[in-house]
Amino acid sequence: RLCLATRRAAKSGGKKRKREEAPPPAAEEHKCIVILDLASLEIVKTKKNEFTLLNADDHKSILAKHNRAMEDYRPDICHQELMACLDSPLNKAGLLKVYVRTRQNVLIDVHPSTRVPRTYKRFAGLFCQLLHKLKVKAADTNMTLLKVIKNPVRAHLPPGTRLYGFSKNGTLHTPQHFVASLPTDTPVALVFGAMASGSIDPNDHDNMLDFVSISNYPLSGATAINRVLGALEAQWGVA
Repeated sequence: RLCLATRRAAKSGGKKRKREEAPPPAAEEHKCIVILDLASLEIVKTKKNEFTLLNADDHKSILAKHNRAMEDYRPDICHQELMACLDSPLNKAGLLKVYVRTRQNVLIDVHPSTRVPRTYKRFAGLFCQLLHKLKVKAADTNMTLLKVIKNPVRAHLPPGTRLYGFSKNGTLHTPQHFVASLPTDTPVALVFGAMASGSIDPNDHDNMLDFVSISNYPLSGATAINRVLGALEAQWGVA
């Protein structure tokens, strides 16, 4: 059966949630912000009384019972994209900030020092813990690595942030040409879809300037992220 923890997490990000912590001031120091949008991160309780992330591979019967589309339940995409972001030299150089927004409108702040589990099973366990407890702390330092924060994401972006979305139907650029065109005096936020099908809704992101495509071919989200962050690293001299 479907679990209520995901709904509680979604409500906690709404207007009625008492915010315990303000948006981290360090976000303003980052030159690039990445938003992974419409991620499929929903908890399900299995017949074995175990909690995990609802996914198309393991829960076909549950999805069919609730008339859910299989392609909408791909949490592995968010896993791949988070690894692409947090493993990047740009992040290790302290020049990247990542947020995740789920299909249930749960907004997640990802600390740059978070190490994403290498295996999907451990990733699913980590995000189940997050959606239940609304935050995950490091075991050794007590630092908050993941936390559910108040919507909208715009409230957590530095003033004047320029927002761009990525889509195969966007204006075509090479990654190098796109990053060369970015402003150097204002923060930049890049929105990548974390879903198998569909597209980012510009109405969900105030003042999105443009949709950008970086290839003539359809790319996975992780591949698109790697291409754009790699171009930024070359532009900014990050080895």
